Amino acid sequence: MRSLPARLLLITDRTQSPRPLTETVAMALEGGCRWVMLREKDLPPDELLALAHEIAALTAAKGATLTINSDIAAAQALKAGLHLPTGGKPLGARSVLGPKVLIGQSAHSVEEAEKALDSGADYVTLSPIFASASKPGHGPALGSEGLRQVAARLQIPIVALAGIDVDNAGTCLKAGAAAVAVMGGIMRAQDPAAEVRDLLAALAKAAS
Repeated sequence: MRSLPARLLLITDRTQSPRPLTETVAMALEGGCRWVMLREKDLPPDELLALAHEIAALTAAKGATLTINSDIAAAQALKAGLHLPTGGKPLGARSVLGPKVLIGQSAHSVEEAEKALDSGADYVTLSPIFASASKPGHGPALGSEGLRQVAARLQIPIVALAGIDVDNAGTCLKAGAAAVAVMGGIMRAQDPAAEVRDLLAALAKAAS
């Protein structure tokens, strides 16, 4: 089973950030974030690539891992990881990106996670674990018990996603997640660095 770059994955959404996205990402990196997924699906390819170059410079400066959501051309150009939607084709992406690139896939059930594993994904994001302010009405939430059941059945790293905060991040690790993903809680934070530090502390406590 492939290990993940970090216990905390920041997923971007510039529409939720009160400041330019690059500033929010830079602050999160200062707080200790070491894995960033650029997820700006509404941007045209050329604008996404330009933004990806900016984010890549920030992550490289901190030795952090960059993953691009869905855009295989941008991932290839930046030698970044790639995250695919449910039903994506990891093996096809790997034939383009190479064997060492980290490729993940979204899943919302044990069946979808199994398909991702069979398709060659290195990890899955499993959601929604809890109710999410970023995607209200997206569900039903699996909860920590649902996460535990999926983790017990599958030999693939699971990144718990949706509604993750300082209070429940550790619960996700104890339920079998290899990492947690946070979007709005960091994007909307007045102090993203402090939010990341608090999340990392909660995860370290749960893992100890």
